Amino acid sequence: MSEQNNHNHEYWMRYARQLAARAEALGEVPVGAVVVKGDEVIGEGWNQSITQHDPAGHAEVMAIRQAALHVQNYRTIDTRLYVTLEPCPMCAGLLVHARIATLIFGAYDLKTGSAGSVMNLVQNPLLNHQIDVIGGVEEQLCADQISAFFKRRRAEKKRAKEMRNSDA
Repeated sequence: MSEQNNHNHEYWMRYARQLAARAEALGEVPVGAVVVKGDEVIGEGWNQSITQHDPAGHAEVMAIRQAALHVQNYRTIDTRLYVTLEPCPMCAGLLVHARIATLIFGAYDLKTGSAGSVMNLVQNPLLNHQIDVIGGVEEQLCADQISAFFKRRRAEKKRAKEMRNSDA
């Protein structure tokens, strides 16, 4: 990979982290995704499962839906998806169906990651489309963003429990 390409991956991952910050501001798990064709953003999204009461409200889903509308096709040919966390099985399946060419993700997900960590749906030779994968771009920054969110959430739940117990 050339230095220029690496620089572009870092640029777009920073963009995705800004989208993840939008999710976090809403109380959502901070995951952001951006679909890029050439050097143009054609779709962006951030987690909205909690606020939209939508189990499919993942950042990748939102970004790919917007990209498909932009190109007026359910196939998003010759696109790259940048996402701050390795996609889950649902999102990995969506990437295959949408014909994303390249997936670039930040943090690995050792619990549900479906681009190599737990399973590899996006490169399964039994499927009709395989996706090029680059993992670990800005990995530590992406992982820290998610970890800080869950650490803060655990502390908030602990304080709330302590408050309930002190009122009893």
